[in-house]
Amino acid sequence: MNEKIQKTLKSSETEDWLDYRVVRPLSYLWAVLFARMDIHPNTVTILSMIIGAGSCVFYAHGSFYYEGMHGFMLNIIAVLLLIQADIYDCTDGQLARMTGKKSQIGRILDGLAGFAWFVPIYLALVWRFYNHHSIEFGWFGIPDTDTNALVATGVVLILALISGFVGMGGQQRMADYYIQIHLFFLKGEKGSELDNSTKQQQLYDQTPWEGNLIVKTFLHSYVGYTRKQEEQTPQFQRLMAVIKDKYGSADNMPQDIRDEFHRCSKAIMGWNAMLTFNFRAGMFFVFCLADVPAMNFIFEIVCMSLLAMYINRRHEAFCKAIADKIA
Repeated sequence: MNEKIQKTLKSSETEDWLDYRVVRPLSYLWAVLFARMDIHPNTVTILSMIIGAGSCVFYAHGSFYYEGMHGFMLNIIAVLLLIQADIYDCTDGQLARMTGKKSQIGRILDGLAGFAWFVPIYLALVWRFYNHHSIEFGWFGIPDTDTNALVATGVVLILALISGFVGMGGQQRMADYYIQIHLFFLKGEKGSELDNSTKQQQLYDQTPWEGNLIVKTFLHSYVGYTRKQEEQTPQFQRLMAVIKDKYGSADNMPQDIRDEFHRCSKAIMGWNAMLTFNFRAGMFFVFCLADVPAMNFIFEIVCMSLLAMYINRRHEAFCKAIADKIA
């Protein structure tokens, strides 16, 4: 990767192989084009949301087993649209760093992009299951009656809600936090976007409602977002409190403490990357193309939750060890 692209990245350490070698170079080309057209990064984020959400129309169709080659091609279109949405989601950050057009709203919008994609997509998959479920019914020997279809669809809807809001939403929120923590210890405060709920609450309180309805709404959401990140990481919160008490600020901590944290954090960045888009989306594509999209919800709830728990426990463990060492 050349130096120009490197400068638009947060850090190569927080990127997985596919992002670093394929997605980020493509996003850089889009960023260059958008910069020449004087398009704001937030516009690119919104475009990403529209494309990703729009793919739900194609995901609502069965793939080859149910709708033949026509259905398969519609699902391929859905896959390509979601990949393009992800490329634009990467482009907005690179464009912001390239042009210096960073903003708090941009940071919040970027965090909401995944929800904008997957809420309509997951609802489309529930509708798809209602229309196409003979594979799953065959596995469990369930008669394909109207009543059974309604009951099973209700169960799939519940799985979709758990998978989307508790599973994917919570996991990606945690993964984003660990990335920002890693960058904070690697590059310092200026090199990361590590936020805390106290400052976000103050910003929300200081922003008047008049003329700022949209901004206030986003800020309110972001306060809750950061608070949940902090609730999941009590040992990291303790570590930051110990550092502040011992050294006055994180900028004054000894280099050996910073290096130890960086080494421990870097060791889990590869696992953490699996909670973001590429691995998750790859499995999602497989389930959809294989005509068993409901299995994706179970995969998210079980497998991805176990992975998230593993990462969280490792991160909390080394935060506790370092905090104990400093205190």
